[in-house]
Amino acid sequence: MSSLSQWILLALCGALAFSNGNAQTAPHRFAGYRAGFNRDTLALQVLLDRQHLSCNCVDGVWGARTEIALVTWQTLNGMVPSGIPDAAVLAALGGDTNVLMRYTITTNDWGALGPVPQAWEERAQLKTLAYETLQELLAEKGHTSQRAVERLNPGLAWPNPPVGSEVVLPDCAYAKPAKAGSIRISLSRTEVTVFNPEGQLVALFPCSIAREKSKRPDGEVSVRTVAPNPNYTYDPQLFAPGGSNKTKLVIPPGPNNPVGLAWIGLSLQGYGVHGTPIPEHIGRAESKGCFRLANWNAVKLLAMVEYGTPVMIEE
Repeated sequence: MSSLSQWILLALCGALAFSNGNAQTAPHRFAGYRAGFNRDTLALQVLLDRQHLSCNCVDGVWGARTEIALVTWQTLNGMVPSGIPDAAVLAALGGDTNVLMRYTITTNDWGALGPVPQAWEERAQLKTLAYETLQELLAEKGHTSQRAVERLNPGLAWPNPPVGSEVVLPDCAYAKPAKAGSIRISLSRTEVTVFNPEGQLVALFPCSIAREKSKRPDGEVSVRTVAPNPNYTYDPQLFAPGGSNKTKLVIPPGPNNPVGLAWIGLSLQGYGVHGTPIPEHIGRAESKGCFRLANWNAVKLLAMVEYGTPVMIEE
């Protein structure tokens, strides 16, 4: 583990201890922020996401991922890493007056929808694995969950409001991210951290890792493939070893492709960092070996790396 990662981990532990022992100290602006959906928490998550410090889904619900992102930002900016949000933190991040956007559903949005069959053979016959619903499409636009989309827009005909419907979404528009000098993947913390060529942390993304410990690699590898909107080769022997079906299938690209909207292949055969059509599952140990990110984070990371970028996988 890098010294910066260790420092952030220690700071986070201290923040958790501090907040658990001083629950009444939450500032008025964030009163009750641990209790459930909170618009101030949503604003904080948007501002951190714009700086590539992701809590995964920008959903207005406080959790460990939001606290880690905040502690990381406080650490990088020379602040006390309390992990406790307040109005001063929001102001230092840029303020919360423009954290939501209004979006009007168009015929093009409806045209971006399509079926996602359960059977692999049926998926392989399609030209693209599109969004199944507008709710799913809008959630990706806002780097958020489908539940949060509905929560921000009650009363609409979910999951597919008609053309002309106006919705409110988190505005996570961001500047072009810095180029990566190196990447670290922490298995114990289920996160990907990106460092610029000078060794400064410039991005933090939650990830999923392999379910089986024997399939979790470690050590130094490097980027070998950078592929936006990739297809996916389904190998039945990987999902059902020893079965009678041995025919591989090429699954078309699209947001509901198993590897999502981006594939970053590593020098370790068969391993990569990629997107996922189910961002709510990020952080779980459930992959076949690769490292999953929310689609929006996978796309960001894709823009930061190139052939040869070093990647350290560590516990």
